[in-house]
Amino acid sequence: MPRNKLTHYLLFGSLYFTQGTILGYFASLNALYLLERGLSMTDVGIFGAIALIPFIIKIFLGMLSDRVNLLGMGHRKPYILIGLAVQILCLVVVPFVNPKTAYWGFVGIAFMLQLGMALYDTCTDGLALDTTPLAEQGKIQGFMVGGRAIGTIAAASMVGLLAENVSWNAVFWVLAVLTLLPLPLVLRLKESERPAEKRFEWKAFRAFKNWPVIAVGLVGLIIFMVIVGANQLVNPFLEQTLGISLSQAGFITSIWGIGVVLGSVVGSWLMSHLDAKKATLTILAMVSVSLILLAFMVLTSLGLPVAILLVVLYGLAYGSAQTVTFALCMRFVDQRIAASMFAILMAFTNIGQGIGLGLGGALSDAITFRWTFVAFAALNLLVLPFLPAIFRRRSAA
Repeated sequence: MPRNKLTHYLLFGSLYFTQGTILGYFASLNALYLLERGLSMTDVGIFGAIALIPFIIKIFLGMLSDRVNLLGMGHRKPYILIGLAVQILCLVVVPFVNPKTAYWGFVGIAFMLQLGMALYDTCTDGLALDTTPLAEQGKIQGFMVGGRAIGTIAAASMVGLLAENVSWNAVFWVLAVLTLLPLPLVLRLKESERPAEKRFEWKAFRAFKNWPVIAVGLVGLIIFMVIVGANQLVNPFLEQTLGISLSQAGFITSIWGIGVVLGSVVGSWLMSHLDAKKATLTILAMVSVSLILLAFMVLTSLGLPVAILLVVLYGLAYGSAQTVTFALCMRFVDQRIAASMFAILMAFTNIGQGIGLGLGGALSDAITFRWTFVAFAALNLLVLPFLPAIFRRRSAA
């Protein structure tokens, strides 16, 4: 690994930035691209579901990385390079495939692109677990969460301009160029030989029989259920209450992203300067308070500027919660199955996102946006019963 700490952090930040640019495209423009090519929303939905499959199976990619030192180059570096290469190749090729006339070919390319991303994503997590001391895990997660948020903001703001003023081809090729950004740092990476106590063993998966490990996974599930479930409601709530336009919604989303970046810094600071329990309680308070403020302070009489400030505060809470949750999960990983185990813990957060998205939609129809924010602020407190098991275990260690 690089001896210089800044280089170490930039390696992870740049890999997550690259991932963020693709996520930003899928979040902001992919549906528009497919609709413009004559596809239906049903086609868009099928496409999205299939494209996400690699992130469901990335646990097995983590196992591969944990077990196999590929070509003697290491357990992480060669897989990261392969994942980046697959992503670049797919982005270069995809403009030549018409999704209307070759729908399944287009879906296949998207599947491969996401497979490449899932590969370097899980191996980047594994590399962070392999090389980052406990005291620096909050900081490394801050760089990762912040890097992804910056990439998402960059893509959301840039690809729209390229699609409108240049061409869709330019969108994909610029994303391919941005994928090159982490390559110099990855190529400089040299992994050291693993000591015997960190080599892959199937019996390490017995860790999931331990209640504290399950508890930290459930904490991640609840936190992500709350922050993601509430986040999807922000722009619809502002549109209903203040009548914002689509362009204003895009601007507010970018401003929210800046809040997430700031939140990654705050979350990193919390994990570095407070004990993990106090950091966790702090982000729970930040999320609940920011949701209550959104529920009762977004008013026609106070106007859009106050609403934007509250969205930034929520973004800050969102980024802080992500950073602290990921850093907390890192502390429970067995080094023998680092990438595999972290991927499984991340699966808890993915399940939480799915629950939150469905719950948020149903509640907003039943009890209005305002009271749904209040409900999510209350649901956030479900984390509290799991904390004694988590932090008693850490204290004993």
